Amino acid sequence: MDAYTELLSFARETQALGEVAGRLGWDQETMMPEGATPQRAEEHAAMAKVLHARHIDPRVGEWLAVAEAKDPVAAANLRHIRRSFERNSKVPADLAAALAKTTSLAHRVWAQARADEDVAAFLPLLEEVVALRIAEAQAVAGDADPYDALLDDYEPEASGAGIAAIFDRMRPRLVALRQAILEKPAPSALSGTFDEDGQLRLSEELARAFGYDTAHGRIDKAVHPFSSGSGLDVRITTRTSLTDPFNCFYSTIHEVGHAAYEQGIDRAHLLTPLGSGVSMGVHESQSRIYENQLGRGRAFTGWLFERMKDTFGDFGIADADAFYATVNRVSDGFIRTEADEVQYNLHIMLRFDLERALISGDLLVRDLEAAWNDRFKSDFGYAVDKPSNGVLQDVHWSEGLFGYFPTYSLGNVYAGCLNSAMRAELSGLDDDLARGDTSRATGWLRENVQQFGGLRTPMDTIAHATGSLPSEEPLLQYLEEKFGRIYQL
Repeated sequence: MDAYTELLSFARETQALGEVAGRLGWDQETMMPEGATPQRAEEHAAMAKVLHARHIDPRVGEWLAVAEAKDPVAAANLRHIRRSFERNSKVPADLAAALAKTTSLAHRVWAQARADEDVAAFLPLLEEVVALRIAEAQAVAGDADPYDALLDDYEPEASGAGIAAIFDRMRPRLVALRQAILEKPAPSALSGTFDEDGQLRLSEELARAFGYDTAHGRIDKAVHPFSSGSGLDVRITTRTSLTDPFNCFYSTIHEVGHAAYEQGIDRAHLLTPLGSGVSMGVHESQSRIYENQLGRGRAFTGWLFERMKDTFGDFGIADADAFYATVNRVSDGFIRTEADEVQYNLHIMLRFDLERALISGDLLVRDLEAAWNDRFKSDFGYAVDKPSNGVLQDVHWSEGLFGYFPTYSLGNVYAGCLNSAMRAELSGLDDDLARGDTSRATGWLRENVQQFGGLRTPMDTIAHATGSLPSEEPLLQYLEEKFGRIYQL
């Protein structure tokens, strides 16, 4: 075999082992018995050592030195493998294992601390996680910004300074829009209770409506919904709330967006570096456009209104127009995953600034709760009432995912661009969505984004689909037009 063929064969085995490691994480959050946490941490550490050794195997460097790219697919595979080899070669194996073990332990401690409203119980392990991630970031970054090294794990090409500039342009218009909305009467909120079985049945129907292939996936419950896997085994989770079925429905649609990306990648890329989404920002573009521009649009909510009446009977909303306003109601709230489209990015900006300060050393873990509460009061105008509504609400930091949060807002920006391009190309799309038929929309996304996996860089992926480089302007225009109509601004 030539060098490229040998290298790709080795990379496929590494990717397969990575999928096995990912399945350990899925099991931990869905089915693992509580008492198994210490052993699972050891298992994660062992897998991390095996994967790290493969990522930095000297043969990879030898193959890379002589491998030739004979087509764009080979060139992209070599780009991904080289990037992984160079990055992982800078991280000591013991550090990689320690991170895997500590974050596995920290996840379960976070979940219990969140349930108990006990920040102090979580902080010692969070300090360890932060210290380990800082050590990793410094090893990778050298003289560059350590936060950028972490961000690069999730969004290649991006930088903290670049994202801060985008946020600085977005924040004034988002704040002005929120202020104008909050001065208007709010649409009715949902009231009453909605049984869990009905929520889960309708959740499964929504997953199928958005093209989720259950022959190659499954839906389970988790504290914090997520998607896991790639190729032929892509699993999602959701959660229920007796008083807020939207939490279940839109969590499901969101995670189906992630899963559809993985399921939609050309099978020729299976278990290769191109066989997964190219970045978390592009991944979030799929989950956010499924959830918001499609799932919360007037056309699709009209269909959902009828399905909710069929499932739960009369639930106090007069008609489809009123239901659309309720789905898109802008109101005070603490939880990022439950936030409306107008305020969602403001939640991300808060987390982005705090985690950059943690990684730079300007903010200590012991001061994080106070910093969070002060910033939240400043940004949203009211005080955090309990830790589960504040610093303990998200799973990400317990798992060491520093640099991940800004990709949510990048995903919104990318989704705004994709929605504008898709609507320009697909006439009569709302007629389909009003029947609960998302196939033309999801098909357009599969054809223009999903099938390519990691073939292109993140920015080029969006540019290829839309014809221009990403900009926040389409998202801001979409939000101002949509909520301007709902609230008669």
